[in-house]
Amino acid sequence: MAELWRYPVKSMAGERLERAVLGRLGLPGDRAFALRDEIAGEIRGARNHPVLLLCSARLVREPDAAGEERAEIVLPDGDRLASDDPALAERLSALVGRPVTFHARRPAEDRAHYRRGKFDGPDPVAEIRRLMGRLDDEPFPHFTGFPRELAEFVSPPGTYFDAFPVHVLTSASLAALRDLCPGSDVDVRRFRPNFLVELDEAKRDFVEAGWCGRRLRIGEAWIDVEIPAIRCGIPTRPQAGLAKDPSLLRAIVRHADQNLGVYGSVHSSGAVGVGDPVEIEEPSGGS
Repeated sequence: MAELWRYPVKSMAGERLERAVLGRLGLPGDRAFALRDEIAGEIRGARNHPVLLLCSARLVREPDAAGEERAEIVLPDGDRLASDDPALAERLSALVGRPVTFHARRPAEDRAHYRRGKFDGPDPVAEIRRLMGRLDDEPFPHFTGFPRELAEFVSPPGTYFDAFPVHVLTSASLAALRDLCPGSDVDVRRFRPNFLVELDEAKRDFVEAGWCGRRLRIGEAWIDVEIPAIRCGIPTRPQAGLAKDPSLLRAIVRHADQNLGVYGSVHSSGAVGVGDPVEIEEPSGGS
């Protein structure tokens, strides 16, 4: 494994780790916080508010015995605020231009907190196209394999994940995308994986798409690879040190079936770290 990442606040830049213990909800502190758009009445991130990608967050304290985290948020102007600072919601509201509140992850039983709100426009299909960054002549995003509860909830209740708690990306996929977009800065930070897996330097293909339905061992942990990671416009948006680049999404939609990387769930917990071996279980059950 080449890189290990977590993102304490949904849609903000994250932090690189050397080691962690992967649990049922992925890496401790990953997507521990999120913003709620009070006009829309739902949790929202960078699809609606891309300026959030210019913010960053890091945990200043690992989760305690009660599972509570504390993070430091760095705004685009360089100001630093703690996740429990009463001024944070006001500053974020000014940044995105709409009233938002800032929340730590809540229990799954708080269904209202995770429930979807209303679309911004009258046409849901057009709104989904806009949020996913699809042009009129491009295929409609396919959400096959996503948890059914996402029809009602923004994220699986009890989490702020888009679908599953683990996102894996390989160096081979990044190399293939660089071949398709030779003038682009194909930086791993655009795609926000938890695990970047280094494969043979000669491999330049979207190889992990073929891992779905199989089991992946990283260090001491096992991950069930669930579905390909369908891409929206977030990787094309400006981030710290990265310019806007719509060509990346055009290439992914046209040459990679709209996907880059894979989502997974945690089959068994364990310690993971940079440099750990990564194995894919063969269909026969061997590894």
